[in-house]
Amino acid sequence: MGIFWDLLQQDELDAQKKKAESVEDRVASLEMELDKTRTLLKKTLVALESHLQRDIDGDGKTG
Repeated sequence: MGIFWDLLQQDELDAQKKKAESVEDRVASLEMELDKTRTLLKKTLVALESHLQRDIDGDGKTG
């Protein structure tokens, strides 16, 4: 019975490892998307402030 228990545990460990790796990949992908979104938002804000000649984000400057 011991060998079957070891095989069952190893299978469970492998499944958990795959799940953790996929979560890590997903987190990395989400972090990359967040960086892109922040960059785009900053560019949009700069363009909008320049167009309106108003300080929208409260940093004390336009553009």
